[in-house]
Order: sequence, then C-alpha cells, then structure tokens
Amino acid sequence: YKVGGPKEDLERDYRDDAFGIPKAVVIDPTFDWRNDRAPERPLHETVVYEVHVRGFSKRCPHIPEKIRGTYNDKILVDRGLRNYWGYNSIGYFAPDCRYSSSGVGGAQVQEFKTMVRNLHGAGIEVILDVVYNHTAEGNHMGPTLSFRGIENYNYYRLVPDNPRYYVDYTGTGNTLNVMHARSLQLIMDSLRYWVTEMHVDGFRFDLAATLARELHAVSKLSAFFDIIHQDPVLSQIKLIAEPWDVGEGGYQVGNFPVLWAEWNGRYRDSVRRYWKGDEGLAGEIAYRLTGSPDLYQWNGKRPQASINFVTSHDGYTLADLVSYNDKHNEANGENNQDGDNNNRSWNCGAEGPTKDEKVNALRRRQQRNFLCTLFLSQGVPMLCGGDECGRTQQGNNNAYCQDNEISWTNWEWDKNAEQLHQFSVKLIRLRHEHPIFRRPKFFQGRKIRGSEIKDIMWFNPGGIEMEDEEWNTAFVRTLGVMLSGDTIDVRDFYCRTIQDDTFLMLLNAHYEPVEFLLPGKEEVRWELILNTVLEEGFLEDPKIFASSEEYEIGDRSFSLLRLRVGEKSHARAASWKKREQQLGISGAAMGSKQP
Repeated sequence: YKVGGPKEDLERDYRDDAFGIPKAVVIDPTFDWRNDRAPERPLHETVVYEVHVRGFSKRCPHIPEKIRGTYNDKILVDRGLRNYWGYNSIGYFAPDCRYSSSGVGGAQVQEFKTMVRNLHGAGIEVILDVVYNHTAEGNHMGPTLSFRGIENYNYYRLVPDNPRYYVDYTGTGNTLNVMHARSLQLIMDSLRYWVTEMHVDGFRFDLAATLARELHAVSKLSAFFDIIHQDPVLSQIKLIAEPWDVGEGGYQVGNFPVLWAEWNGRYRDSVRRYWKGDEGLAGEIAYRLTGSPDLYQWNGKRPQASINFVTSHDGYTLADLVSYNDKHNEANGENNQDGDNNNRSWNCGAEGPTKDEKVNALRRRQQRNFLCTLFLSQGVPMLCGGDECGRTQQGNNNAYCQDNEISWTNWEWDKNAEQLHQFSVKLIRLRHEHPIFRRPKFFQGRKIRGSEIKDIMWFNPGGIEMEDEEWNTAFVRTLGVMLSGDTIDVRDFYCRTIQDDTFLMLLNAHYEPVEFLLPGKEEVRWELILNTVLEEGFLEDPKIFASSEEYEIGDRSFSLLRLRVGEKSHARAASWKKREQQLGISGAAMGSKQP
C-alpha cells in the first residue's frame, strides 16, 4: 500500500516489492544432535543471563572475525539505523539469517542447532525471547508482508466499529488476534517447533499480557493459558512472562497462572529506589529480598515465580543506572523523545563520564550493591549481559536501533571492569554453594513446628528485632536480615533435610555510615566475608566480629556476615548487651513502683 495521506492505505500499490519480502527456504531437516540432553536445571537454581546473540560477541577478540555476532559463536534505514533488537517477527519458524555466519540456504537453522547443542554440553540452557503479540506489518498503513495478505481479519484484532484500523495493545501498530483458532494454532505450532526441533528449554514472552486478553481485559482463563497448560510438551518447560503491555489494565505483575514465572517489575523499581536513597521503602525492600511473597504466595506460587532483575535490554545498563539522571537517546534520531523518562536512576553527583574519583568510586560501589541484592535475594536472578563488566550505552535507555558499539559488549576490560567481573563470578558461586539464598519455598518468619527456630529475622541497628512501627518509618534505610541455615524446610532426593550456614545481610542505603550492634548471645562470633565498601568486595582474609560488637556499615553499602562460632539458635537472639540494657531499665522501672 502507498504511504502518505490519510486515505492512501486504501489504494493499491503495484510496484514490485519482492526484493524486500522475507523468503521461505526448504532446508534439510537432518541434524546430528549427538547425545544432546537438556540440562533441566530446576528454576529456583537457575541464574538467567540475558544476552543478544549479535551484540554479545561482535567485538570479542577471541572469536574469529567471520563468525562474530552469529549463532556460531524503512524509517530506521533513512536515519542510518536498523532494528537491532528485532522485536518485529514475521516468520515464527525461522531463526534470523542476520545472525548466521553464512546467511544463505537455511544455514542459520543448522548454526542455531549447533549453538544449542554446544550450550547444553556446557550445562547452559537456552531460553528464547519470543514475540507473538504483534508482527512487523505495522498499522493500517502497512507494509503488507504476510498475514495481512492471507487473512487480515483472522490474524489481527481490528477495531469493531471501524475494521480498517487495528487494536493496538503493543505500541507497534497491531495486535495478533489470539482469540482466533488459527492464530492460536500458529503460536502453538511455533512453540512446539522450537522445543522439539530446535531443543530450546523455555521461552520469555514479550508483552505477554496481550496474549491473555480475551474481549478486552487480561484473563487468567484465556484460551492461550489453557492450551499451553494442557500441552504435554509446553507445560514441562520454563515459561517466563513479561507481564504487561501498553493497553488499559495491562500491568499484571503477580497475576499470571501457577506454571508461569514473571519478570518482576516491582523488584526492579523497588531495588532501584532503595539504593537511590528514597524514603519509606523498608517494608517494600523486605518483600523483594524474600521472593515477593506479597505478589506470589497468595496464589500457590513459590519464590521462583519471581524473575528478579535490576536492568534488562530494555532500559539502562547497570553502569548507566548509576551514571545518568536523564536518558540520552539522541543517537536514535527522535530528539530524545523516545524511551522511558522514569528510570529511578541516580548519577552519584555528575551526569555521565567524569574524572571525579569520588563519584566514580561511589558508582562502582552502587553497582556492587545492586549485584549483591540481585544474587542474594530469593527468586531467580536475571543479569543483563555486560553488566558484570560495566557495559555502558552512553546513557541510551532505548537502544533498539543501535547495531553498533552503543549496544555491543566491550571485551577490552580495564582494571575496574575486570574487578567487577570477578566480583560477579564470586557472587554467583556463593549463591550456587549455599541453598539458603535459593530456597524453593517462601520464608515463614515464624517459629517452625513449635520450636524456637525462626527461618528469617529482621534486626535494626540496635541489634534487636524490628518492630511494626519501624517498618512504616520513612527514614529507615538500614536493615539487618538473618537467614537461618538450620531451618530450611526442604529435603534432597534422599529425603534428607538440607542444611546450610546462617548468614546476616546488612543493607545501608543511608548517605552516612551506621553503627550496627551485631545480634546473638555472648559466645557468638560473626565472620565478615563481603563488604561492598571494598573495591574487591569479598575479603581474602575474613574478619571476625563478636556479638554485640558495633560493626560500622559504610554509607550506601552492603555487608554479608556468616556465623562462625556459636550455636545457630544463639545467633538468632538479640544483641546480648542490648538485652542486658533493656532488662536493667525494665528492672529499675519495676523497682521504682514498689512501696
């Protein structure tokens, strides 16, 4: 169709457009999978690494240049840009040929399978980011590439009283009509193809709320959910939703059915605000640290329903989150009008790159704070590719069209990047070695089965359990969280109770250091193993502190201590000095009332 005036979409354009239409290719379906076997890692033990196939290796000097950015390792065009993210599907059964080292004859299928086989061999699962909520055919102005020309009414949702136009819940101009049986069949056939033929281990569904809309509202009882839940293949894999779209009532975090995990937008926003120093977040951050039970526990889900993330491909990188107050999308050619304006970011005192070492040191510490929070929270951590080495997009929070150094991972690391990478590696290893940080069940916060043991306790800087009024106090920015290793109410394959160390996490988002009275009875000793004030984060020689000793938490920092000496039950007591002070005050008060 012609593009121009308001009615030109009704006029036929007879120009030959075959050169720009995607072509179907018949390929040889045989492939030697050898002994390929899916890792089948339980979701609660999973760490998700979100990465773009092209951008991840495009600048990697360790890979032959010919295969960098491949599986083996019109408006945009006018502006000299391209759709780098590729969130405009048109063929739901084909890997993009742009990521093939040869790009011809269906080679991308063979290369994709080889990639999956090699990743499985390394124990890494493949979760595919899929876009079934819309296609690349845009709004009523076109282009017409496939589905619109086959049966427009069946494949797209049209405005009921004016079917020339499209219902748009996605912000892209159209919405796939999942209420129609043939559209739904297309989606299901495609999903099964990627699992059975391409061996992927799960999917992340872009704007998944759109797929659950029936007449208008998002519905848990939609046909889309029903057909996936009963499918013998798809019901057994990892299903992750981006639980929102841009339509009315589209924000559905916490509302997807039991088989689904979700990108937890509440986690992202709360953690960003907390470390930025916003007030009144004590209770909110406590929920996020414990797997968001306020969102998921009520409907029978478990902590692994929460895909925790601070950054993703859509928005700032972690380095930019602590370096910019405002987005800088000028390179996109839209006068910086695109992208989200509400990023909950803080530049630590200077906008963008600076030579001020105090600002740069704070930025590095803030990145370590975010990473500690991410990997030591209950739920499933998702790390945006490159955040572990300080990747920057120069303040661009909508780099969908930047197929260049703005989006590509930089593999030439300076000392700071290497140090952050090593810190991230150690954090992931810590999480892997200690099941207390990846429980498959929610904490109860109460005595277990009549014993004196609590699985989690919250302490204030005075070394005593937090009281109700403290959770609602605006200025509270310092928390102590004790995770009890002997109360893990889960068992291994042999029905043995899983035991772990007891840990004390200390978080201080205040702009000044805080003296924290360490809890526990007199014989208890705590071992400091991590302190984000230090550039290396982890201590080579852990330092020992006694209970009731005042430990100084640095301004805007995260510390992790492990119980080294003393019974675990004794560690759960309030600071013994504080307790003596309270008892002394109480006794004096009682004595004054006696005749």
